[in-house]
Amino acid sequence: MPRSQKYPSSHLNAKRPSSGMRPLVILSILSIVLLTFYIREGDTGPIHAVRSGVTTVTSPLRIAGSVVASPFNALGNVIENLTASQETLSDLKAQNAELTSQVAELSEAQQTATRLESLLGLQSTYNLQSTAARIIGGSSDAWSRTVTIDKGTADGLEVGMAVCNSYGVVGQITEVSLNTSTALLIFDESSGVSAMVQSSRAQGMLRGQADGSLRLEYVSVDSEVSVGDIIVTSGIGGVFPKGLPLGTVSSVERSDNDVYYTIVVRTQASTENNEEVLVITALNDDQVASDAEVSEANAQDDVTTSGGGSTDSGSAANQADASGQDGTTTDDESE
Repeated sequence: MPRSQKYPSSHLNAKRPSSGMRPLVILSILSIVLLTFYIREGDTGPIHAVRSGVTTVTSPLRIAGSVVASPFNALGNVIENLTASQETLSDLKAQNAELTSQVAELSEAQQTATRLESLLGLQSTYNLQSTAARIIGGSSDAWSRTVTIDKGTADGLEVGMAVCNSYGVVGQITEVSLNTSTALLIFDESSGVSAMVQSSRAQGMLRGQADGSLRLEYVSVDSEVSVGDIIVTSGIGGVFPKGLPLGTVSSVERSDNDVYYTIVVRTQASTENNEEVLVITALNDDQVASDAEVSEANAQDDVTTSGGGSTDSGSAANQADASGQDGTTTDDESE
């Protein structure tokens, strides 16, 4: 072949870059350069400023596009659901029911764990000798306020034992069988708990009322009592450990010539939202009112009755001693 002969033009074109690819190559190089500058410059750099401006300008368009597209997306989902097979829909319903059941079980387990943790906190804080029980029923008439728990004599429970929940005192066991017990709630009219004002140590008797409220009775008008004061068990009577919370004072009234205050107490120790309780099976020596504290309570009542001319012998200490169950009395005993 002569040296002067040239290659075919088609052969030369195969080695040259296509003119259509040049813009793509240039744009790729430009993108890499801009990306490099974007990464290296600060947040206030020119490229960041341009990007922020573009985002600001295009945001309304994106929002409008999303609003316009939403009905079509929803329509697409509806069409997809309508065209799904019956077998697929049945599987989805079954999965949904199973997941709903699992969520309910987990939620119930979490609430139970929270309640039990609160009971353990009360037990630890007050060093209570107690056993846990579950509420399985309540009173069926409007004349008594009681609950039934799933522990009885087989578990060492006896009449007179105190019952608490995580907020404080709930009531006192009045009936026991082999595997169940009945507890009279502190809201019942026949219930009474020897109590005192935590700040001033003024002694009284917490009694349930016909309307379901609580009143702290036999507190001398010479004592210091204010709204918001905390009411706790006094330990007189030897049933409820001294210092357990009973509630807070919601109102204090005094009429002319009255010897005692009229004190209404609000408590959170309701059984409506609680399923587990603690039954206090024994008291430590430091959880019972000492002889000196009982004498002081009696002296306080003696001063009140002698000074005010009252013949009412229903003081906190006297009521606790008469009932033998820390103030849980019959109507005859309370009169």
